[in-house]
Amino acid sequence: MPNTLANDAADGGTGPSGLLERTLGVLELLSTHAHGLQLFEVAEYLHIPRSATHRVLTSLVEHGYVRQERHQGAYQLTAKIASLAFTFLAGSGITDMAQPILDRLARDTGELVRLAMVDGKKLIWVAKSQGAQFGLRYDPDMGQEARLSCAASGIAWLSCLPEEEALQLVERQGYGSRSEYGPKAPQTPAALLKYLRAAKKRGYALVEQTYSPWMNTIAAPIRSPATGEITGTVNVAGPHVRLTEARMLECVPLLLDAARELSTATVTSPAFARRKSGGGTNFFINSAT
Repeated sequence: MPNTLANDAADGGTGPSGLLERTLGVLELLSTHAHGLQLFEVAEYLHIPRSATHRVLTSLVEHGYVRQERHQGAYQLTAKIASLAFTFLAGSGITDMAQPILDRLARDTGELVRLAMVDGKKLIWVAKSQGAQFGLRYDPDMGQEARLSCAASGIAWLSCLPEEEALQLVERQGYGSRSEYGPKAPQTPAALLKYLRAAKKRGYALVEQTYSPWMNTIAAPIRSPATGEITGTVNVAGPHVRLTEARMLECVPLLLDAARELSTATVTSPAFARRKSGGGTNFFINSAT
């Protein structure tokens, strides 16, 4: 370890300098490139010298977190990290208590429902239930971070926070651009506040084509029955041609029922118990956006 740190210091560069920073940077980068990246691509993305990049990748390969397709081939994440995540979720009881509720909501609405975890200031999707049996279906990967400014789940959560705090969270993450997300994604604090205030007045978020050009979503916050604290959101999302505004309004009672049931169910989760005792992890339950 000391030799590696000394070598890294000698490499210089404008990217992450510490061994831990570089290792985490490589893992996070590869998580967004499922088909893998060449060594020089990793180095260029992270602004790390190739020699240091090679040492980090070699160590990750040796420990089973990364694999190389062939000699001098692309580097990819293995399933070991996903296994760690799901082991944690299984131990926390989150998926066990939520999945039946997600499944029922997906079946009753005929659309996609997803479960997410808010860890610190990020919203990460960790489970889902697909209710659409035919036609256009949205089937996203787990482990992705939601864009708070244009995701219905983000808007539902932010609408329960003081406006200044909500805007700070979005500024920290950045606004989702309309070219990358939906044509109606809010681009300014003023535009976002309109969505947040509407969600706060309704008691749930309703968005059309903010997260995707073809997707509409409804999301409701979940409150702790003991403290009233917001512990999550539950969402339903689908193609805008099918999940119209009228259809979303029909689904609102089902959504709110699920939110109330999840509110009670989260009390039994060990992860939520840790949260109450002063832990720093928040958990949110949501679907699609």
